Formats: sequence, C-alpha cells, structure tokens
Amino acid sequence: MVRTKIVGAALAALAVAAAVVVLPSASASGDAEVASSRKGPLVIGHRGASGYRPEHTLAAYELAARMGADYIEPDLVATKDGKLVARHENEIGGTTDVAAHPEFAARKATKVIDGDAITGWFTEDFTLAELKTLRAKERIPQVRPRNTLYDGRFQVPTLEEVIDLSRRLSRELGRDIGLYPETKHPTYFQEIGLPLEQRLVDVLTRAGLNRPNAKVFVQSFEVANLKQLKSKLRVPLVQLINSSGAPYDFVKAGDKRTYRDLVTVEGLREIRSYASGVGTAKDLVIPRDAAGFLQQPTTLVRDAHAQGLVVHAWTFRNENTFLPADFRSSTDPAAYGNAFGEYAKFYAAGLDGVFADNPDTAVEARNG
Repeated sequence: MVRTKIVGAALAALAVAAAVVVLPSASASGDAEVASSRKGPLVIGHRGASGYRPEHTLAAYELAARMGADYIEPDLVATKDGKLVARHENEIGGTTDVAAHPEFAARKATKVIDGDAITGWFTEDFTLAELKTLRAKERIPQVRPRNTLYDGRFQVPTLEEVIDLSRRLSRELGRDIGLYPETKHPTYFQEIGLPLEQRLVDVLTRAGLNRPNAKVFVQSFEVANLKQLKSKLRVPLVQLINSSGAPYDFVKAGDKRTYRDLVTVEGLREIRSYASGVGTAKDLVIPRDAAGFLQQPTTLVRDAHAQGLVVHAWTFRNENTFLPADFRSSTDPAAYGNAFGEYAKFYAAGLDGVFADNPDTAVEARNG
C-alpha cells in the first residue's frame, strides 16, 4: 500500500475528516485546502468512469463514484446562452449524435481552436435546450466497443447537474464525492465573449462550494485564467502540464515558455504562487523509451513536493493501447493489459493522485 507523503513546510497541519486527510496549503490560493486520501493517492474518475460508459455523462460520473473514486472530473465548455456543460471539447461531433439531427446540419462549421482548424459542431452555437435534445455516444468505439451499447441513452449534463449528482451520491455512499472541474480552452471562450471563469465561480458559489474545505479542485491547461481565479476561488487550483507544447495563453501572448519549462524548479516555484498542485502527463513522471517501455522516474514529484505542490498524474487506462510496453498483454489494442503493474510503478513514485478511466482498477491497485 502506498501512503500519501506530507510534503513541504506549506503542507504542515493535519486534520482527519470523514475519509480524507486534509493538508492545509499556504499557497497564494489563500486558505484553500488540498485533500488527499488516507489510503493513498486520490483516485479521480477521469470524465467519470469513461472506461465503461460514454464520457462526461451522469451515468459515467455515478459509476465512478460507486467504484470508489474520490473525485469526479467534469470538463467545462459554454453554450450559446452561457451555461456550463460537461464535454471534453466544445466540438461535439465525436461525442454526441448531433450529426444525425438534420435540424442542426447547417451549424457544422470549421473554427480555429487554440491554433488548430477543427470542423464539426460546437457547443457555443447551441442553446442548452438544444443541446439537451442530443444524446452522448462513445468517443473511441474502436477501443471501447462495449461502451457503444450505451450510445443514445444519456444527455449532455450541466455543471449544476453534476454537483447535484455528487451530493446525492455522497449521501447515499456515506462519503464525500469531490468535484474536479477543468476549464477547457479558456482563451478561446474569452475571445468569443463566453468566458468560463466567472460562470464557474458563480456556480460554485451558489452551490456553497466556493469555500475552504470544499472537496473541489479547479484545473486548467492555461495559466492566466488560473491566476485570475486565484482571487475569486477559495478552493485549490491545479496547473495542468502536458508532455509537449505550451499553454495556449502563452502562445497568444508571445511567451516562449513551454510546459517543460513549467516543471523546472523555477517553473514549479512560479506555479506555487497561484496554485496548490500540478496535474501532469504521466510521461513526465516516468518517461517511456522509443519502444514504449518505462524508464526511471524523473525528479518531478520530488521537485513539486519540495515546493509544497501536490502531484496528480493523467491518464491511467486499462487497454493495451494506452499502457507502457512493459504491461501490454498482447497486440490487441482494446484488450486489457497489466494495469496493476503500471499503477504499482507510479504509486511508488510518490503521486498524490491519479486520473483514471477505470476507477475500480485504480482503487484496487491502491488497496494493495
């Protein structure tokens, strides 16, 4: 069993509440608090239990909680009428049946999102009422064909509906189910007049979740919007770190720094000024060689802990196509490999949390 380490002078005090240990943070997030599981690293249901149900549906979130996830993760985009809904991208052709709705055929468009030209249908061109006429479908059916059984059954949920679900499940399961929302493409939404930040603050505030001790993290791949949220939210913020590229707000501003620069000691020190943790691509924790085999861990976890930051890594999945070569069971990309072997390596690296498409596997691995 891997036990969470208490790191940095900024994570000094310890208080036990329900099923979590709460580590008060002295970051610029103010009195926001960082929660870690007593049993080991937090398990975050990545887009829900997206290994078993179409992602970002209430069914996926509910299953994640029932499988033992500590947190459920809604990615947030905006509708035409300014409502926050849970989709991995604002382009919804790949995750809903919108293409089968002739009434929306004329809304297919090509847009430039974070510098990339994308063709499809976009949430910002639909009212919430219109989105509610659509149904979710499996995003990667070639890898998860069994999930297609549930195509057409579930709506696109609002953030409020996800919050209501987490509260119902918390009562039913007798433990707090946390929320881990991500603001998607914040610069883009600001540029089209639908900024996400204040909308998120307003929803969390109305729900009584904009407070210390709320079981909430807020995450973003961009930097400027987290710095903006720092003064408005009293929950911990998490800087997402990709294994390549750069935050899009850096690109727009002409800032030459990359994500790799953010995980240097200097970069982590800056992150500490506005956030309580980093949510990093797992290859930055334990890289792979050219053949896909795991190499030795980097110093990222140690360096982040030295700055008083927690480290949550993404994304852990059971299928061979996503696993390191060490733990693949066959050449079938959709077959399950030895996910427990991968978890053992990463838990041993000292992670404070994992984003998992298969939360039950992550919990079982944590239990030892």
